[in-house]
Amino acid sequence: MTTTLRPTGPLQRDERGVQSRSYEVCVNGRPVGRTELSTHPTLGPKAGAIRMLRIDRPDRRRGRGTVAALAAEEVLRGWGCTQVLTSIAPDATAAQRLATALGYTERGRSMTKALPEQPPELPAHVVGRPMTEAEYGPWLAQAVDAYAQEWISRGVPREEALAKSEADHRENLPEGLATPGVFIHVLVHDGETVGHVWVGPREPRFQERGAFVYDVEVVEGRRGQGHGRSLMLLAERVATGAGMRRIGLHVFAGNTPALGLYESLGYETTAFNLFKPLL
Repeated sequence: MTTTLRPTGPLQRDERGVQSRSYEVCVNGRPVGRTELSTHPTLGPKAGAIRMLRIDRPDRRRGRGTVAALAAEEVLRGWGCTQVLTSIAPDATAAQRLATALGYTERGRSMTKALPEQPPELPAHVVGRPMTEAEYGPWLAQAVDAYAQEWISRGVPREEALAKSEADHRENLPEGLATPGVFIHVLVHDGETVGHVWVGPREPRFQERGAFVYDVEVVEGRRGQGHGRSLMLLAERVATGAGMRRIGLHVFAGNTPALGLYESLGYETTAFNLFKPLL
């Protein structure tokens, strides 16, 4: 039997230049599932994404998903993509096994937490305050570079990583500190700034309004002293004060201390974000 992808419509291209297309997964011409492919909106046209891959229940466990995924990768190669990204729910064990078998690697994970009605208290020795305009410029330059370095360390070419970081910060901070719904706060210990946290509006879960921790960092020399936990509590205070009922974040793979902190605070994984080079 032959498994193929059959387009369900023309190739689409939006105002950002992101192209996408939907396909039926067919066996000998018979539809048995569906997949959606696109290029990445901020990593650029060389990064492809399998946004969805579903095989109808009667045709599962017959290798259809494996062949469809390989066919999707071939389509993305034809688009000029050099890597492919996808996200898998934590309870989708069959999809996780398939991704592992096909050589996908975890790049990070999305996490979320329901916020309490009352904002958490900060430890007695620290206070939080909004970032000042004088602090914003140096922070932004450092944040753009640090975020790009995270992607570079995971195999993304420097030019693409820097472009993604600049685009993400530009999109989420169009008016800097005055961007509606955005809160960038610093944590102060005995008069010394020991870290910062950036909280903004986003959907931590599908069609659910909430807050998102875009960036959190303790300054060098003050790490390992509990300030990371205090910054996350500050993020929750800010989000709760803005009327949010849920908060989300993304943690890169390999950042074991951060993952342990988030899990200890009650965050749960909602998606594993995977990638694979397309050789």
